[in-house]
Amino acid sequence: MATQQESGPTRASGAQSNRSISQWAGFLYSIGAITTFYLAYSSRFLSVLIVVYLFCLVRMARLPTARQAFYLGLATGVLTAVPQLYCFWTIFGPGAIVLWLVLGFWIGLFVALARWCRIRFAPWTPLLVPVLWTGLEYFRSELYYLRFSWLNVGYAFADNMPMPLFHILGMYGIGFVAAAIASAAADFRLVYIRPMAIALSILLGTALLLGSRQIRARTDEPVAKTVAVAGAQMEFPTENEVMLELGKVIEKTPEAQLLVLSEYTFTDPVPEKVKAWCRDHRRYLIVGGKDPTSDGNFYDTAFVVGPSGEIVFQQAKSVPIQFFKDGLPAQSQTLWDSPWGRIGLCVCYDLSYTRVTDGLVRLGAQAIIVPTMDAADWGLRQHQLHARVAPVRAAEYGIPIFRVASSGISQLVDRTGVELERAGFPGDGEILGGDLQLSQYGSRPPDRWLAPICVWATGIFCIYSLISNWLPFSRNPKSAII
Repeated sequence: MATQQESGPTRASGAQSNRSISQWAGFLYSIGAITTFYLAYSSRFLSVLIVVYLFCLVRMARLPTARQAFYLGLATGVLTAVPQLYCFWTIFGPGAIVLWLVLGFWIGLFVALARWCRIRFAPWTPLLVPVLWTGLEYFRSELYYLRFSWLNVGYAFADNMPMPLFHILGMYGIGFVAAAIASAAADFRLVYIRPMAIALSILLGTALLLGSRQIRARTDEPVAKTVAVAGAQMEFPTENEVMLELGKVIEKTPEAQLLVLSEYTFTDPVPEKVKAWCRDHRRYLIVGGKDPTSDGNFYDTAFVVGPSGEIVFQQAKSVPIQFFKDGLPAQSQTLWDSPWGRIGLCVCYDLSYTRVTDGLVRLGAQAIIVPTMDAADWGLRQHQLHARVAPVRAAEYGIPIFRVASSGISQLVDRTGVELERAGFPGDGEILGGDLQLSQYGSRPPDRWLAPICVWATGIFCIYSLISNWLPFSRNPKSAII
């Protein structure tokens, strides 16, 4: 049965293109995937190689057995993650091996599912593969306990792709299109061109229609209000060091009305001396600290101190980092009705989750401010990867973002995703500032409905695959999914 389906297309060229590859060829494709991913994430001029990375994964799905496909995909995923996320070893020690394996698991599962799809649904493979990729990428990035969105396909284009495309397609939408192109190239058959072209045209046409209307609205949209902002990079400073640095900030940027310091600037609520400083200098200050609870725990919180010296707003972190002493998750999300407009506060890693930032946009956020704690000893690469998030998020929603990190890389990003100002790594004491031009409104890209649909479709596909493997007539080692 598997042999018949593998040679399903009546044309000889179709049968030839559907043939399995050798283990040696699979190994070469694995090397190609690892290499092209590294290059795509290392140079803005090579980011398009991320499509070649996906092409290599899809080609690996032609290995003779499901176990070969899964384990080689697992190894490829691990060896892709390690060079990018060696900071895991600095943070977790030997526990990093488990986390690298978890990231590799999703690549192995994708290759195994793509292989099963090719055998059982050969004519539909070029259309099903991008659905499977997007479903797995969104699930591992947003939905389960170890969710982690870095190293996604979309982030590879953060420094290079025309930013309006992030608003037209969204980060996961770009991954969907890249996977569709890679799948079509890896399984090229003339008989499939017409249905593929129709399906992709409908998808891209819908995304372009929705996105271009929003972009035209944003292009004609006047700036709501502008506030001069400034921030300083400090890692676990003392109270006196904070006071001295605030003085330097207003000396360098005297026009700044809103000052921002990093997450965990204080290990307690905002000290009275700092509140008094805000009152004396008539400035707003957003600063990270801990909001203690009665049971001895705390909320990792961004506090807003007003010119009166009082706390006028605060927002806790929505998704505390796993395995860290990072406090309790926020009980709710709200916006700060500032004098300049409605501002959303994201605490550090929250910006990496679209399910968190989508909530702020739905509430009507006109800008996002992000106090961040990135330790210097986590290394330059960790900071570089984290710095890819803010430009993508700003471009997706069409709202500006001001992100101040403890040891870099801090950024002022406009509503189109262009980085206006940057403070480097490790950059202790570096100051950055500029005008934060609030948007009239933000909007979510179309992939916010596409990705959940892909998750459901992938889940149904996995369930069907497992059930089919248990059925007596389906017990064939060549078509087994595991």
